[in-house]
Amino acid sequence: MSLVQDTVDREVADERETTLVRHFVAGREVGGADRTGPVFNPATGEVSRRVAFASTAEVDAAIAAAKAALPGWRATGLIKRADVFFKLRHLLVERQDELAAILTNEHGKVLSDAKGEISRGIENVEFAAGLVHLLKGERSEQVARGVDVHQAKQPVGVVGAVTPFNFPVMVPLWMVASAIACGNTVVLKPSEKDPSASLFLAKLFQEAGLPDGVLNVVHGDKVAVDAILDSPDVRAVSFVGSTPIARSIYRRASENGKRVQALGGAKNHMVVMPDADLDAAADAAVSAAYGSAGERCMAVSVLVAVGDEVADAIVAKVAERMATLRIGDGTDPASEMGPLITREHRDKVASYVTGAAAEGATVVVDGTQQAFEGDGFFVGTSLVDHVKPGMKVYDDEIFGPVLSVVRVASYEDAVDLINANDFANGVAVFTRDGGTARQFEFDIEVGMVGVNVPIPVPIGAYSFGGWKNSLFGDSHIYGPESVHFYTRSKVVTTRWPDPSESQVNLGFPSNH
Repeated sequence: MSLVQDTVDREVADERETTLVRHFVAGREVGGADRTGPVFNPATGEVSRRVAFASTAEVDAAIAAAKAALPGWRATGLIKRADVFFKLRHLLVERQDELAAILTNEHGKVLSDAKGEISRGIENVEFAAGLVHLLKGERSEQVARGVDVHQAKQPVGVVGAVTPFNFPVMVPLWMVASAIACGNTVVLKPSEKDPSASLFLAKLFQEAGLPDGVLNVVHGDKVAVDAILDSPDVRAVSFVGSTPIARSIYRRASENGKRVQALGGAKNHMVVMPDADLDAAADAAVSAAYGSAGERCMAVSVLVAVGDEVADAIVAKVAERMATLRIGDGTDPASEMGPLITREHRDKVASYVTGAAAEGATVVVDGTQQAFEGDGFFVGTSLVDHVKPGMKVYDDEIFGPVLSVVRVASYEDAVDLINANDFANGVAVFTRDGGTARQFEFDIEVGMVGVNVPIPVPIGAYSFGGWKNSLFGDSHIYGPESVHFYTRSKVVTTRWPDPSESQVNLGFPSNH
């Protein structure tokens, strides 16, 4: 036997032995291994399992299951629906350690971060459990003599949900919880890079009493996404990911007559005013820039220092704190930051740091030079000073542990800088002056604002979303706006006249 043939045979045998993550349709796991992709453990660089890639026919089968389950779920009483979410919350709390381990194994984030993600996802389950209140309609009595009007909120139908790799539990729950609570059925397409968490969630929903077919999970690539976007049976699509893909999904889905919310990328700024507590600001900047390895759309990636004196001080304080960060396998309790999701992404993030000096920036801390044992997708944290618009390190969404520092002369310059950016997801200002903070809230053109809060992600009772190229569509995600997105309003006008009063009247209807 040749060496080449022996290698091929061993690879085939390894693939057979590797766990296959399958689709979940109509209450059971389905799908073979005609097309698959690798799922890595980012801390080791090894393939831990493989994931089935759905064909168009398999996605259509999931959509058909959701469509078949829709009448029964829509007719289910609100109290019974709410009971599913109360039970689901209990299960998520009870099994959070197991779910966190899945996140760490496939995404790489440290266990404490994984548990934090689960906690924020549970907020959306708690919000959905209040569906009896959320779905209340309105009624006006006697709008004209003997005429009443009421408005009802009804589900849109089958919903497609396409979620990113960085929050495999939280973001699916952003979409799925509200959509199902509102009486819809769902086809979820999670990231193929860390697919197991969505399968785990689907089984928890089933254990909580959700009928088969209400939540279906299909894995895969663009083939699966396009099948969701093109299906006439899918009435609404929710997406979170990069801006180019969000724009493409919004265009394609809306052209197909669907309701769409597509959340894109970000370049979040944190303004540090001269009166700020610089130690607190440095702590916040390090936490917000390097937490979850910077792989979150609300990470602070640009620190805007007002004045060179502030800039020099904050750069020194941030660099001092960076030196103590512990980067390693997410399963190690001592680790504060884990690896990036793939080797390719790690190398792309590193390229921004290595190219920054050529653009005229100053690399204060070069995380690309930090050495790590093994073949995991690790990179150190980086700090780049004297950054300006027009540099790639400023203009692009890096999605990694790189913090840029832009120096400005005044508050007005900081506001102008941020408002000129194409992204408008999140922003923060650090100051001890209430007047400055209030004016910043008024002036800034960004969807989510933090005052002395570096990552202003709203709690589950509010809605999440940015402006400009960070959002395509009219609705933010989760919270009250999700109820609007996942329902259609129906207005009913009623009158019960005495038959003797009936007559032909060709005039314009009157409310008198």
